[in-house]
Amino acid sequence: MKKPITIAGGGLAGLSLGIALQSRGVAVTLHEASTYPRHRVCGEFISGVEGATLAALGIADCLEGATQLQTASWSDSGGQLAEMQAPGRGISRWKLDDRLQRQFLSLGGTLVTNSRITPSPGVIWAAGRPRQPSPWLGLKCHARNLPLTQDLEMFTSPSGYIGLAKIEGGMVNICGLFKARPVRGAKGSALLLAMLRESGLHALTDRMEAADLDESSFCGVAGFQTGVQAGPAFGIGDAASMIPPFTGNGMSMAFQSAECALQPALDYSTGGKAWLEAAAASSARQRARFKRRLATATVLHHFLMNRTAMRITRALARRKMMPFGTLLRLVR
Repeated sequence: MKKPITIAGGGLAGLSLGIALQSRGVAVTLHEASTYPRHRVCGEFISGVEGATLAALGIADCLEGATQLQTASWSDSGGQLAEMQAPGRGISRWKLDDRLQRQFLSLGGTLVTNSRITPSPGVIWAAGRPRQPSPWLGLKCHARNLPLTQDLEMFTSPSGYIGLAKIEGGMVNICGLFKARPVRGAKGSALLLAMLRESGLHALTDRMEAADLDESSFCGVAGFQTGVQAGPAFGIGDAASMIPPFTGNGMSMAFQSAECALQPALDYSTGGKAWLEAAAASSARQRARFKRRLATATVLHHFLMNRTAMRITRALARRKMMPFGTLLRLVR
């Protein structure tokens, strides 16, 4: 008799693990603090996840029809610095999370929305990054009629960075990370535009002002730190570790984190491991898988936010002396 498992948090990691466990005969109850569908602050760009991971979790069908992305560019306020290949898929969290929760329910999983629970043995924690003091503000919005020069456009400034990615239906997802500061009277997409303008990305702001911004898709998040998170013993997804957003690897890490937790969770359910043993095994797998990319991304994040370092980086990039391909592989 397999012991049931509860998952707190119905984002990518929680839903993916719930689907994988439920399909293996483990009764899963998943608690989500909100409802579906919903918008989330996310780059909505999936890059680096292998087909084997999606197959192990049983979620490959949920990505069917995602926009195929190939090309990317990196720019600053002075213009484009580099072009590169960055194969990936674009899909909104509005669509993807809803597909995942429907698949979870179709397998017989129990989903409780508008529900918050507390950590305890038998509860896998996928409820996102814990709130903590932070200078960062994440903002996201969808747009129509916003032509892109590449499938993915990335922009950096001394006060933050932003990415534009093609997603379904001809839409573009706009997601940025900024050093938080007050902007008088600005709310919704106006806040995003104001933050961009203050960052010195005037040409990009002009393009966005000429587009049709979907106000209903705007959302923001604050009070978080990147890196390994101090949370409950058995944590997955952002609750366990959060990579700096510029890497475009956060969604892939959510899936990979669920894959790391799958066998330890099964071992607990079948009685092969005690709860804390299973939690430790999951943490060890995630550390081994993510240690290098988290360390590399953290260094690069600080580099991006340092004015002197960025002047050097821009000079090297304009001379085509930056090893973008190597750096991309190190954060995958």
